[in-house]
Amino acid sequence: MDTTKFVLILASQGVDFLLAPEGKVPLTRLDGRRVCLFFSANWCRPCRTFVPQLVQLYESLRTKGKELEIVFVSFDQDENRFNQHFHCMPWLAVPFNETLLKNLRDSYQVDRIPSLIPLSSDGIPVEEDLIGLIEDYGAEAYPFTWKRREELKAADDAKRRGVKLEELLSHEDRDYVVSRDSGKVPISQLVGKTIGLYFGAHWCPPCRTFTLQLVEAYNELISNGAQSFEVILVSTDRDQKEFDLNLSSMPWLAIPFEDRTRQDLCRIFNIKAIPELALIGPDGKTITTKGKNMISLYGAKSFPFTESRIAEIETSLKKEGDALPQQVKDTKHEHTLKLDMAKAYLCDSCKKQGRFWAFSCDLCDYDLHPSCLELKET
Repeated sequence: MDTTKFVLILASQGVDFLLAPEGKVPLTRLDGRRVCLFFSANWCRPCRTFVPQLVQLYESLRTKGKELEIVFVSFDQDENRFNQHFHCMPWLAVPFNETLLKNLRDSYQVDRIPSLIPLSSDGIPVEEDLIGLIEDYGAEAYPFTWKRREELKAADDAKRRGVKLEELLSHEDRDYVVSRDSGKVPISQLVGKTIGLYFGAHWCPPCRTFTLQLVEAYNELISNGAQSFEVILVSTDRDQKEFDLNLSSMPWLAIPFEDRTRQDLCRIFNIKAIPELALIGPDGKTITTKGKNMISLYGAKSFPFTESRIAEIETSLKKEGDALPQQVKDTKHEHTLKLDMAKAYLCDSCKKQGRFWAFSCDLCDYDLHPSCLELKET
């Protein structure tokens, strides 16, 4: 580890020790360890949010015997705030000295916080921060080298293309998913099924709307004997209570809220917005990461969600539409009705839900099932 530059900067201010939770420690504490400088401040909300994640990584790696050391370099403006922030950290810190801290910030060209910079000749260059890497991969990011970054990206790509379901959904000692009644369903029982990974949250209004559509499609498939289909909630809820409320409205399974696999799956499938539905085929290969559009457009008819199935649906719908008149006069409505395609609507005649083709009025909110049409005599 290249700590020479760091030690020389400290020496320039007559500092020959670091602070630890138990008190002062000599600089030799860094010998033989992979050292990272953590630039942070108590006034910085993203810093305060990131510290618990870094603590978890640090303690996990130390438990596994990894020779990692982190040194806190403060951006705080007074010693009291420095002490408040350092109190939350189990690692080392540079003593509060405004000139010394400024020299460190300038020497390592830190222009944003939080920043984590490895003092390593074989690691990620100084100008590349590790915060995002750790947020994405946690302790798996260690030892923070370019090689490790590329290994993790390659593993994500492989999982997205298709792996064993157990490898994708399990984590450490957990080999199950949960149901809304707190039951545990072994992942092995899901192998060979088409799986929908539903990324959503209760706080998100579009998610609550899509949940209703997905529940309708799911129940229709199950009632029609499609036991080879299952949905698994990958929650982005803000806390356990919200997660429990969300799952209580769903007839399917979920990744446990406390499990890091939720974040891993969002990263693997590149989920940038919710709701979304990633669909995995019986062979473990990803069918699509845009399953939401299929369910919204075609509901249960989409199953098994392949390109050929969607092509069949669209061909059938076109044929059905071609056989219908483009506009009609119905005995139940005063205006001319025009043929229209709708994701979902309520028929004003039979009061039942409709989908796809409808006869609609341009002048008022009136929709009619083609099967409810009663033509006026001319």
